[in-house]
Amino acid sequence: MSDVITRFAPSPTGYLHIGGARTALFNWLYARAKGGKFLLRVEDTDRARSTGAATTAIVDGMHWLGLDHDGDILYQSQQADRHCEIARELLENGGAYRCYMSPDEVSAERETARTDGRAFRSPWRDQPQDAAPEEMPFVVRLKAPREGKTIIDDQVQGAVTFGNTELDDLILLRADGTPTYMLAVVVDDHDMQISHVIRGDDHLVNAARQTLIYKALDWPVPVFAHIPLIHGPDGKKLSKRHGALGIAAYRDMGYLPEAMRNYLVRLGWAHKDMEIASTEELLSVFDFAGMNKAPSRLDFDKMASINAHYLHLADNERLADLVLAHIKAFKDWPLDNAAKARVRPAMEILKYRAKTISDLAEQAYFLIRTRPISLTGKVAKPLKGDAMQRLGRLQVLLTDNVNWTADSIGECLQRFAEQEGVGFGKVGQPLRAVLTGGVPAPDLGVSCALLGKDETLARLDDALAAAPLRENG
Repeated sequence: MSDVITRFAPSPTGYLHIGGARTALFNWLYARAKGGKFLLRVEDTDRARSTGAATTAIVDGMHWLGLDHDGDILYQSQQADRHCEIARELLENGGAYRCYMSPDEVSAERETARTDGRAFRSPWRDQPQDAAPEEMPFVVRLKAPREGKTIIDDQVQGAVTFGNTELDDLILLRADGTPTYMLAVVVDDHDMQISHVIRGDDHLVNAARQTLIYKALDWPVPVFAHIPLIHGPDGKKLSKRHGALGIAAYRDMGYLPEAMRNYLVRLGWAHKDMEIASTEELLSVFDFAGMNKAPSRLDFDKMASINAHYLHLADNERLADLVLAHIKAFKDWPLDNAAKARVRPAMEILKYRAKTISDLAEQAYFLIRTRPISLTGKVAKPLKGDAMQRLGRLQVLLTDNVNWTADSIGECLQRFAEQEGVGFGKVGQPLRAVLTGGVPAPDLGVSCALLGKDETLARLDDALAAAPLRENG
């Protein structure tokens, strides 16, 4: 087993957004590619905003993406005693100190530090720790070095240097005795033996601050890799106005998990001219060397194109299950057993006309429509003239067509148009109307074959039976 251990550490204050999903994917890929472990830690120390529903959404999103984690989920809130223990160790070894400054004093000192162009330093760092009465409230601060540099040898950004004069004496324990994010992350990563921390580059300065905590504890510093954030198509920071939805929303829109993995990995990583790659192929080549420094841009057209590729490759039974589940969840369409039976064999043909499961459901709609099919409304118009009489003659011909295949039906329709002395449109348009009601459907021969002989003729019967009423109406 490799010594590589990565982690994904989301805060359960909302859904698993697309940037978080990519971070989880990169950690998962790196660990799996190196034969290591991938762990999941839920950073739920913000009790006011953390919810069980958000945790469930995150775990479900990862499961849908196929990002399995090793071992049990670690909940950061359950480690608070351990975090406080380490803060006390730092107090004892001189790496931290009690700061008794009031909020007003802190504000004034921060303003002075800002004016002087230096980091915040509390005057209490150089005072005896028993100089204040025990009942006075205090926070525990890290005693950050005043001089020198902190260098992050980042696997993506390269060597990044921070002057220690820029790094505050950050708070480790709040006045109520609860640990801060900075302390909790370091302690948890150390205790979980995390070897590589892969996260967004908005955490780069946090890496410097956390490195100071590691050094104060004489703990090994993990390898850092800070990946650029995802931007919207306009190059600006990704937001809801760009359609930055939770990963579950993309699932509900009909994207396949293997397609999302392929698309997300290409947002910030590249290998030669590899554009479409299976997860197995990615695992054989994934490394830090392929990660980009520049932000990536969300491209919904590209996402749909990649999804279409995987849709076309997908197993037809799986697609049928997904389509039927999508219809049940999101469409007010009837689904009896006969309709379901027509959907399954249609996947091999219809999947090449779609980019998402939602598209595929729309393509399959004509197969499950309830009879009689209306010929009025936005998508279908009443048939006029001699169209119904011609369909009556066509019905006789189709009834005698024993070889019910797409090619045979197509040839039959073509011969019928020639016999009638009309263009194919005079036959095809009214037939398509009565069979589909004007919704998307493939070539008429294919549509009839997919509907089956009994359903095709039954829909023709419905239209012909209603014809006198329509003509007299």
